[in-house]
Amino acid sequence: MSSKEPAHCLTRRNFLTGTAAAVAGTAVLTKIARASEKPREKEATPMETMNTYGSDLLNMLVLRTYPIAIKMLRDESEIPEGAVRPKKDLGEHYSACQAFGIVRRRGTTLAMFIEDHWCFEPIIGYGLVEPPEDFMEGSGSAFFVQDKEAAKRRTQEITLLPYGKYAGMVLAPLHKANFAPDLTMIYCNATQLRHMLFALMLKNGYRVTSTLDPIWSCVHSIVPSLLTGDCEVTVPDPGDFERAGATDDEMVFTVPAGRMKELMDGVYHYENMGMGYRSFGHELKGNFRQPPFYIEYFKKWGLDVQE
Repeated sequence: MSSKEPAHCLTRRNFLTGTAAAVAGTAVLTKIARASEKPREKEATPMETMNTYGSDLLNMLVLRTYPIAIKMLRDESEIPEGAVRPKKDLGEHYSACQAFGIVRRRGTTLAMFIEDHWCFEPIIGYGLVEPPEDFMEGSGSAFFVQDKEAAKRRTQEITLLPYGKYAGMVLAPLHKANFAPDLTMIYCNATQLRHMLFALMLKNGYRVTSTLDPIWSCVHSIVPSLLTGDCEVTVPDPGDFERAGATDDEMVFTVPAGRMKELMDGVYHYENMGMGYRSFGHELKGNFRQPPFYIEYFKKWGLDVQE
């Protein structure tokens, strides 16, 4: 056969060369196909991210109770699966602070609508009814504020949700909530609060400004954050203390959804650099002054003593 074969002529050499190229091409295609089949790391959903935040806050800040995830609902069709309706399912009514206590201690998921409430403050504050005229004139503050005009002014300065905007809310422990919350409420002590304020300040110097009020904590801890997107610090009111078990050293820290990553980035930052919540404590000074009888025993045992 001529050494100058037509390009289309099939020879052993051409066959083997073509086969090798085909095999190589097939191998490349196989690698590409296999690479595309490799399970990619699934991006966490907003709900899953919040669940992780809930677990990490609980553990890293040594919280005594679960952070509470709260989502406002426009109607009953938005109630997530598994939520308990107090009146319908239990034949009971709760104040909002009692609902907070049940969720953060027992881990129950509750859906609260107007018929489930047993306190007037959240019914007005969450916009479930139109604010009564006498209330807006100061009747709700008159017991605590003797000056009538001051009582009226205080009442009208309370931040309320617009009437009819929401019909209810669902509450669950943040670490297992099956919904993406609008905000998170964290019952904490002063030291835990300080650590979270440090965490929030890290990225952009964000500082929390709150108006502290000794009553209406169920409203102050939710409504301003929903409307402004800012964090709030709230003092648990007498109802939360008497009926819902808030302790002497507890404050409430509310973080809207838009601030949660900022908070957690700071929490993780300090944890990773060895300055997490657990790293701070009272100074434990060695070689403290020993009482005389300590010294006598230590001398008998041949141990170091203070001279």
